[in-house]
Amino acid sequence: MKTFVFILLFCESLQLRCDRRTIIAHVGGEFLLTCTFENSFYFNKKYWCRGASRDSCEILADSEGVARTKYTHRSHVVDYRKRVFVKVTNLQIDDSGEYWVGIDKVYSDIMVSVTLHVTQAPVSKPKVWPLNSLEDRSTCWGQPVTVRCGLSIGTDVQYTWYYHSHNKEISLSSSSDLTLHCGTVKNEGGHYCLASNDVSSEKSDFLSVQVLQPADTNCIYAVRLEGQPTYDCADRMSTAAATTMAAVPTTCQNTIDQLPQINQTEEDFFFSR
Repeated sequence: MKTFVFILLFCESLQLRCDRRTIIAHVGGEFLLTCTFENSFYFNKKYWCRGASRDSCEILADSEGVARTKYTHRSHVVDYRKRVFVKVTNLQIDDSGEYWVGIDKVYSDIMVSVTLHVTQAPVSKPKVWPLNSLEDRSTCWGQPVTVRCGLSIGTDVQYTWYYHSHNKEISLSSSSDLTLHCGTVKNEGGHYCLASNDVSSEKSDFLSVQVLQPADTNCIYAVRLEGQPTYDCADRMSTAAATTMAAVPTTCQNTIDQLPQINQTEEDFFFSR
């Protein structure tokens, strides 16, 4: 019996051949499977079938457009000359499994098994950009700024913001966005975003902050970010310095104004003797 089954499968492999027996694809992606067959099956129906058993698999799509399932809109079978093309789009994790490419034939269909593995798409290197422009230098006046982390490739992605300083990694936010403000910015170290899923993880470039005047409110700081304009807060620093210095002459002047009064008192006392 085993010998008969082997001979049957061998004969089928000569009558129907596919360019792949194992397909690895990513969520949201697609694949195209190409199979060739003998001339004698030119007018036979071809189909794409899902299931571990060739006798009970579910036909998802066929070359005549008869099959109708919830997967039909994503599965396509095209019979062209001596080839049959199977295309499946918008792949999902639960699409993984055993499939068959079949040719409808009297007594026994000709079928070739195909294994499909669908995984999450590996993440690309994330990029970081500000949601509010840095060109207006609002951070010089202590205003908060929000930066966002995103990527072009990857599925089911989780984002985490970290602060790196003195060989320590401190988790700041489990979100794609991070808001910087006077109460949190620090001079040393830097910030980066980690994008990850079940397949891979990637870090963004570092975002650095230069704190020019620390304070819980009305601080002065500048954000350094790859691909963004660089700026300083020289005018704001000079304004802050002028404000601080303005208080000094007032104190000195009050002291000077009091000197004539003190001298006059001493003079009156001297001549009154």
